[in-house]
Amino acid sequence: MLTELKAGPRVVGAKQTRRAVNDGRALRVYLAENADPGVTAPMEALCAQKGVEAVKVPDMRELGQACGIAVGAAVAALVH
Repeated sequence: MLTELKAGPRVVGAKQTRRAVNDGRALRVYLAENADPGVTAPMEALCAQKGVEAVKVPDMRELGQACGIAVGAAVAALVH
């Protein structure tokens, strides 16, 4: 699942992901389970409202590596 995030166009971070979901560009949103629920819970609710699939990833570091960044990521999205 994370391999398509590595290869495809993506956005990283809550602000950019929220914008992509609201604009209809997000195909799938990835949420780190060990991230602050204050960040991930509103994003999960937005995804449910907009009909975008939300996938949980166990670790922020793992999500950050899949996005090609050197730090952990709480939220990321595969976009078109």
